[in-house]
Amino acid sequence: MPVVSIVTPVYNAAAYIEDTIRMVSKQTFRDFEMLLVEDCSADQSLEKMKEVLAALPEEERAKFRILPQEKNGGAARARNRGVAEAAGDYIAFLDADDVWVPEKLEKALAFSKEKKAAFTYHSYEFGDEKARGTGKIVHALPELTYEKALSRTIIFTSTVLFDLSKITKEEIRMPEIESEDTATWWRILRSGYTAYGLDENLAVYRRPGASLSSNKGKAIRRIWRLYREEEKLSPGKAALCFAGWALRATARRL
Repeated sequence: MPVVSIVTPVYNAAAYIEDTIRMVSKQTFRDFEMLLVEDCSADQSLEKMKEVLAALPEEERAKFRILPQEKNGGAARARNRGVAEAAGDYIAFLDADDVWVPEKLEKALAFSKEKKAAFTYHSYEFGDEKARGTGKIVHALPELTYEKALSRTIIFTSTVLFDLSKITKEEIRMPEIESEDTATWWRILRSGYTAYGLDENLAVYRRPGASLSSNKGKAIRRIWRLYREEEKLSPGKAALCFAGWALRATARRL
């Protein structure tokens, strides 16, 4: 049976991390490891993780590893550390404040095998600050190529699954920039991969009111910077992609 390595950056996540660990522990697919990369939190995240893991049965506790960072380096560096130390056959990302349904790994893995794909993702639902679903679901497309992806940021980090027999750890390494996840998906797709989407809602994206993603001005600057500096698009093509992105992003949030 293949093993899925779940990589979770942990930074000031004391309010969520117990629920996150227990949620993963209840996954119907049991062959997983979870790498909790503790990024020098200023709160009690590390203590809370140790407390929760200590309460698990020994066999279950062995599925979890805490990887402390020497200094705070941000989400991309934390994810890269987790990927580098992962021992599984697949890589899944889970942010510390997001929610998976119990069948998430089981269904995502079955879909990956069905498609024989290096890169898959699935639909998700926006949630409020308590991860209660709002009913607004972002639907995955059956196939997402580079050109399609440029005008729609529908791949959510906590929905992706990579088959390491078909893609390398180096190829999924994230750059240490803003919107590092989107930059990574685009780079992978640009190199010739296709992302296959499972249109089933298996996750909730928690959106606190003051979150980075909710700041529309910053989001606009970040996406434009990605077009021009990372993707090296001409001003005209960047503007065209930006218009498509803006329309779809607005529709998703209405």
